[in-house]
Amino acid sequence: MVKITDKIAALPNDASFFSLEFFPPKTQIGFSNLQDRLQRMSQILRPLFVNVTWGAGGCTSSRSLELAEICQRQLGLTTCLHLTCTNMKRKVVDEALQEAKIIGVRNILALRGDPPRDEEYRLDTEDGEEEEEVKENNEKFVWAEDLVRYIRRKYGDFFCIGVAAYPEGHSDESHPREQSFEKDLPYLIKKVQAGADFLVTQFFFDANAYTRFEKALREHDSRVFRKIPIIPGLLPIQNYQILKRTTKLAHCRIPPGLLETLDPIKADDEQVKRKGIDAICDIIREIQAVKSHGPRGFHFYTLNLEKVVGSILENCNLIPLEPLTINGEDSAIDELPATTNGVNGTIQKIAKGISQFRKPSDLPSSRRPSITENYLTTNNDSSSPAPNTANAASNQPINTTSREATWDDYPNGRFGDARSPAFGTPISYSPCSLPCTPAQARTLWGEPTSPSAITALFISHLSGKSPPQLPWSDDSSPSLSPETALIRDHLLTLTTIRNWWTIASQPAIDGLPSTDPIHGWGPPKGFVFQKPFVEFFCPANDWHNRLRPFLKSQSITAEISFYAGTSSGPFESSES
Repeated sequence: MVKITDKIAALPNDASFFSLEFFPPKTQIGFSNLQDRLQRMSQILRPLFVNVTWGAGGCTSSRSLELAEICQRQLGLTTCLHLTCTNMKRKVVDEALQEAKIIGVRNILALRGDPPRDEEYRLDTEDGEEEEEVKENNEKFVWAEDLVRYIRRKYGDFFCIGVAAYPEGHSDESHPREQSFEKDLPYLIKKVQAGADFLVTQFFFDANAYTRFEKALREHDSRVFRKIPIIPGLLPIQNYQILKRTTKLAHCRIPPGLLETLDPIKADDEQVKRKGIDAICDIIREIQAVKSHGPRGFHFYTLNLEKVVGSILENCNLIPLEPLTINGEDSAIDELPATTNGVNGTIQKIAKGISQFRKPSDLPSSRRPSITENYLTTNNDSSSPAPNTANAASNQPINTTSREATWDDYPNGRFGDARSPAFGTPISYSPCSLPCTPAQARTLWGEPTSPSAITALFISHLSGKSPPQLPWSDDSSPSLSPETALIRDHLLTLTTIRNWWTIASQPAIDGLPSTDPIHGWGPPKGFVFQKPFVEFFCPANDWHNRLRPFLKSQSITAEISFYAGTSSGPFESSES
């Protein structure tokens, strides 16, 4: 139950450390597989701490708390629970903080969350609540600083509190006219003055932007940033589309040189990963070259995947050489409750004077044992372990671990595999990130006020007429992709006859070459297989009375998987 700042303070000033971030998968089997992945990564990679995300408005609260408990109590990892405050009642925040305290989580990343939009997120009364109380609950947490101040007032220094920082600035607008960290600085100062203990930044791909940002904070006249830990956030590049989508949603700049490197290979995920690893390693080394005010940390947004982040950590010499030991005891993992067995049966403690954490140049690469070298091998021969790859943490051949680590590494679909820990990646559509400005949106779509008017827009779009794009479209793509055009008639049938609005789809592909001009992706001499799917909006009555009974009928369940959800949060899946 150690605080993050205590662990950082216990490291040598010239040490490096890292942390990993995970989100709760949407399916139970994905959640179960994530537990296996977490145990493997904690033993092999040995992060200083892990983060568990919190869905907007608390939509993943129970799953997030469950995952945090697994990390903290079952695996013994120092755990930091994200907590957003916008669109949440105060009692939900209180319940989350109390539960975190019960399960031993002493670290909270206090975030604002998605911005409120007029009455869209108005909290309804329930259990006899009065309107004034609801209004107070809505107004209580307007900014992250309000949440920080509330936690401090109610729990004193029990929790170590982190807050978000934005090296390139932050904006709620889809197309911000002005975005800079200088504009955000007053808000960051208030968060720290309210009681924040450390900063974790939004991901970035421009190392110079980060170093300028850190220098400005350290030298700021307020002096509130002089000693506070500032941990840069890094997003490992999993594939080209995820990179483009996430940077668009976060308004994060991609340096021209990186785009020039990735554009020619964007259809080959393996090459993109390799070049992405090089790019992130370059960023880390550039930051390490700048004098740090204490141990230098890096926070990785893993998207619940391990291959790429493992390779980055090893290439940058960030993985501790061995489990941290203090007086003969393993200290890489937190002290566990007396009722819980620690990893490998040990009880861990933290103390001053830790010396086993990796320094940037502890060992030359030729002398370092490789524990992740097969992460980049997708077709391992499991019958013969690779030489010199013994897993010091688990005594298993690394090629076995690598196969377990990479089986879900190439989703290449809208949903991916429901068994994957990465299923339900929280990077998709954003309510405040339209592909155009509000004025352009009105020009494209007008202001439809009835279902029939919206249906007409979808039909016109599918027919190749105006509008050329919908709110869910990638603004860099044509009105319909060549692949989607092949199933246009089926989509028009759903829209015109059923009044179901299709927003994403793909046809079935059975063994086409990877060089196919429409469906191909990946390296040459490969073959493409993909299942068909369609994603759409439909009326609730149609779902309950027609579609759901059909999908659950005995003749269909073995052939079709489905995932269904509503704007209020309930989610149903044939895979859960």
